[in-house]
Amino acid sequence: MDKQSALKQVQELHELLNTYNYEYHVLDKPSVPDSEYDRLMQELIKLEEQFPELKTPDSPTQRVGGVTLEAFQKVEHRTPMLSLGNAFNETDLRDFDRRVRQAVGDDVQYVVELKIDGLAVSLRYENGLFVQGATRGDGTTGEDITENLKTIRSIPLRLKRELSFEVRGEAFMPRKSFERLNELRLEQEEEPFANPRNAAAGSIRQLDPKIAAKRNLDIFVYSIADLGGIGVQRHSEALDLLEELGFKTNKERRKCDSIEEVLTAINEIQEKRSTLTYDIDGIVIKVDSLAQQEELGFTAKSPRWAIAYKFPAEEVMTKLLDIELSVGRTGVITPTAILEPVRVAGTTVQRASLHNEDLIREKDIKIGDTVVVKKAGDIIPEVVNVLVDLRTGEEKEFSMPTHCPACESELVRIEGEVALRCINPQCPAQIKEGLIHFVSRNAMNIDGLGERVVEQLFVEGLIKDVADLYRLTRDVLIKLERMGEKSTDNLLQAIEQSKGNSLERLLFGLGIRHVGAKAAKTLAQQFETIENLQKASREELIAINEIGDKMADAVVTYFENPDVQHLIAELKSLGVNTEYKGPKLIKAEDSDSYLAGKTVVLTGKLEQLTRNEAKEGIEALGGKVTGSVSKSTDLVVAGEAAGSKLKKAQELSIEVWDEARLYEELNK
Repeated sequence: MDKQSALKQVQELHELLNTYNYEYHVLDKPSVPDSEYDRLMQELIKLEEQFPELKTPDSPTQRVGGVTLEAFQKVEHRTPMLSLGNAFNETDLRDFDRRVRQAVGDDVQYVVELKIDGLAVSLRYENGLFVQGATRGDGTTGEDITENLKTIRSIPLRLKRELSFEVRGEAFMPRKSFERLNELRLEQEEEPFANPRNAAAGSIRQLDPKIAAKRNLDIFVYSIADLGGIGVQRHSEALDLLEELGFKTNKERRKCDSIEEVLTAINEIQEKRSTLTYDIDGIVIKVDSLAQQEELGFTAKSPRWAIAYKFPAEEVMTKLLDIELSVGRTGVITPTAILEPVRVAGTTVQRASLHNEDLIREKDIKIGDTVVVKKAGDIIPEVVNVLVDLRTGEEKEFSMPTHCPACESELVRIEGEVALRCINPQCPAQIKEGLIHFVSRNAMNIDGLGERVVEQLFVEGLIKDVADLYRLTRDVLIKLERMGEKSTDNLLQAIEQSKGNSLERLLFGLGIRHVGAKAAKTLAQQFETIENLQKASREELIAINEIGDKMADAVVTYFENPDVQHLIAELKSLGVNTEYKGPKLIKAEDSDSYLAGKTVVLTGKLEQLTRNEAKEGIEALGGKVTGSVSKSTDLVVAGEAAGSKLKKAQELSIEVWDEARLYEELNK
């Protein structure tokens, strides 16, 4: 066969196999038997072996699993993958509805969707071709899992239109696939997965895509990340468009004209939850109008136009066998209930946090009690109450200790706090927990340095502080349990890469009291180097928006400590970056832009810029972007379909620009 004939046959096979795949995995309406699909696939494989140059990235043969990876590469999300705020009851949902209507008026429609219990992923397409898939990660940075996602047959490798955009979805394992997988694992004397979500997460992060291909994962796509230029006005229209393009969306979604209809839909879905072929852990409610979504905007963590209703937690009875104590990285002593193993919401629970002594007294918890346990938000086990009537008289009172269980130092209760705290800076438990925090995803993000490895290194005396992590050698690591040559090399590479992190990750990793990830970024932007931050006075810190008295005091106290000063010097000498690498924060007095010192509100749909690009551009010129219009607002930039914010700006005689005027200012 000549190349031209082979090309024609390959194209025909692509079309046939893609059609059959779509009918089977998306429409659930197969038109040919599996044997015919397999025959055509083998025919295509042989042609591609004979003519390798005809194998394309969107070929159906690419779904069987590519080359084994050594590690996952990091991916910066172009649009952040934010989490949703939670609602746990009808009152929470009505409060959400009230906030929405106060912001955009009473003419609001909602879309109700199932909250699939899986793993959030993003899929990027260029000119209709699937080019990259990533995990959510910390919402800003995820991991490249493109090859594993290609094995999910309901993900189109080429769209029906040549669009360039990013979509979001939930990869999951259907219940039948989960049951088959666990049967196989038991046959092979392997530990079964606890639930489909854990199985899906473990499968999607396999370094060998061939393993992921055997796990029979599926996906529901639920949104387009950046709708600029797509030409839809409502979220429901975007979902319809995704279907037209070849994506699998969830058919259980509903449009509702009021919160009453939303509540009715939730009750109906809860009744049929057990009959679904996949697990769900709640319902997502979204404002349908994209213009209203723009109007409502975002908080630092989640959109104001959507909320996740979490199903009431399953409650079960079990025996409380003992109460153990743990010491956190800030010295807080936390009691933990040791339970007789019991199945709750799909997993076996043996431990549950009791938070503090006051809670134990309030609930009258004794060792040996029969207790009711649930998972808060279907995730965190907690003791709900004690079944006092089942007491036998053999139960034992529990008292918190007076000294630290890890270092024997006397415990203190700081004024205004409930918790007991160990204030010994040399407490080994605090140091170990601090090390675990330092390497975590939101901090220095060192892959391969999990809790088990850190604990082993610490117990064996190989690391005493975070600087020691950067002194680890191949000879030391390769001797550790379960550390082969490849995992050792990958870990050393990850440690080396972490040296280049921007300052905010280091600040968060150091575990300064009251300084979370967001505050760490604010401090890094403001002071740019750790030396500048070390010199900062309490007054300079308080002058920064979002930095309060407690945080300012904590930062000053932390950097005044000689041991901390020595640690920072060590980290610098070991090559750890101590400078901010993100967009520079230009002070108003240093900018000659019209936007310098201005408080700006963005509203409506922008066509030339994403919302993040516009925000970063304004801040780079010394301006400040806020979410609501008030008398202190200097400028409103109104995109297409701007609503109540534009109206309020006009009422207050605030200057209004269109996007073109902003674009011109940003590109001077």
